Amino acid sequence: MTISPIAKSSGDEPTIDLAPRDSTAAVEEGTQQSTTAAVGAKGAGVRLVSGPSQDWTCELHAALHRRLRMAVWIMAAGFAVFLPWQFLLFHSDAGWERYNLFFHVVCTLFLAAAGGWLTWGKCQGDYATIRSLELAAFAVPALFLAYSSWFSLAHSCQERGAFDFNTGSWMLLIFAYALFIPNTVRRAAVAIGILIAVPILILVAGRLFHPDIACAMRVEHMTVIPLMLLVSGVMAVLGVDSIQSLRRRSFEAHQFGQYRLRQRLGGGGMGEVYLAEHVLLKRPCVVKLIRPDRLEDPRTVARFEREVRTTAQLSHWNTIEIFDYGLTDDGVFYYVMEYLPGLDLGALVREFGPLPPERVIFLLRQVCDAIREAHDMGFIHRDLKPSNIFVAQRGGIFDVVKVLDFGLVKPLSDVQDLSLTAEGSITGSPLYMSPEQAMGNEDLDARSDIYSLGAVAYFMLTGRPPFESDKPIRVLLSHVQAQVVSPRELRPDLPHDLTQVVLRCLEKNPEGRYQTVTELDQALEQCESARSWTRERAAAWWKEQKLDGPADISGTTPLTQGVSAVVVKAT
Repeated sequence: MTISPIAKSSGDEPTIDLAPRDSTAAVEEGTQQSTTAAVGAKGAGVRLVSGPSQDWTCELHAALHRRLRMAVWIMAAGFAVFLPWQFLLFHSDAGWERYNLFFHVVCTLFLAAAGGWLTWGKCQGDYATIRSLELAAFAVPALFLAYSSWFSLAHSCQERGAFDFNTGSWMLLIFAYALFIPNTVRRAAVAIGILIAVPILILVAGRLFHPDIACAMRVEHMTVIPLMLLVSGVMAVLGVDSIQSLRRRSFEAHQFGQYRLRQRLGGGGMGEVYLAEHVLLKRPCVVKLIRPDRLEDPRTVARFEREVRTTAQLSHWNTIEIFDYGLTDDGVFYYVMEYLPGLDLGALVREFGPLPPERVIFLLRQVCDAIREAHDMGFIHRDLKPSNIFVAQRGGIFDVVKVLDFGLVKPLSDVQDLSLTAEGSITGSPLYMSPEQAMGNEDLDARSDIYSLGAVAYFMLTGRPPFESDKPIRVLLSHVQAQVVSPRELRPDLPHDLTQVVLRCLEKNPEGRYQTVTELDQALEQCESARSWTRERAAAWWKEQKLDGPADISGTTPLTQGVSAVVVKAT
């Protein structure tokens, strides 16, 4: 199953703005697969928190696997480094040394195997297994140290009459546990207390039951060594408390009002985009923030507000839904959007190739429905492109279109709005921009969006936009001057009627295009293959591609864990 949040895919054309200091609010593409988020058809699933409350323990559990893996590999490397030294000091006449060498090898191999399992195994999501492995990873070295400490102490006292106790190794094990293993203070105190008690019990046992050790032991040995271990233990427990407090503060810092930021999807010149959940409802959502350094630009703030207010006025099923909008106490603007399981048109075409004509009609008509509402309310989108048209499954219905990113939306009659774009500027996405928009005209109308829809349809049918170049200015000039190649020259199997609809949308002169999206919708409806793609066919396609299941929304890795995710540039 592949589930993607509201995010864009890498091959689509970025939104540009040639006006000085006038950042657009369009969202650019970018993909990066990870264990928690994916775009396309063959990535991993996005996992979010749902059901019972996942509070601080979620952070603790997520950190354990990574930290334990690091600790085990470091201990394995340490034992491996000292293994040749054991061979050099080995004396065959000392029976305890043979067992000591044997246990050293066993301990090294066990730690290496545990590290390999944590690195390449499938126990990442099993918390109980990882906790059990944590206990074993420190119990085995502790048992080895206990055996080695007892017999090396007895041997030194018996052979040389010298008291030689390996206090440093125990202290290293204590601090390794405290530094690497994320824990509650109580649990850490119990584990560290055991690591302190074992060497002290060895000293007490030697004093009481081994004459040679008792003879070589002095008063300071029974006071200084336990005192050193106790002080080390107290420092280690306090260190665990400090580390956990810092980790908790970092975790709580990502509590954004009623929303907990779970995963950064990306960011750019204007803002940051995060995958989040509502703390009480446990509902996945997407939060978009304005970068603090952009708050000094009033045009950026105005565009941000315009985007959310415009989108919030639109209630059509095929328009992205806005849940919330506000300003935090520290002055950060934000708004909250619905989470969409699916992928955008750019990712859809790149992953599966050009779409069947009947599916293109099915999707385009939904876009027309969404844009019709905006046009009827006096708004034009100005940035329609594949990455701003999301194909999702909602409520058991497949191939549901959601139109995103109204950051460049502009009222058809709003003189004051001209202040948001500097004179002579060009805002939009070059690959899908109408000729009048490419020329920087401010008196755009609904026909500009219709041209962009034609360019999107061209991409869906052929797998490429109408005009391409490595320089945006050449693409802009092509929209104004060059004749578009018919889609049938690139794909001869396309029906003539649909090709004519697309080419009419791409007329240079707005008068030659469909004048409203209603006209475009009616033209699409009259195409021969208009009714060939149904909800049943859409559901079958999604199931065939294993995209039909709901998101696995249990136990997401918190944002503080540095999870790689879908990259979004909020320019």
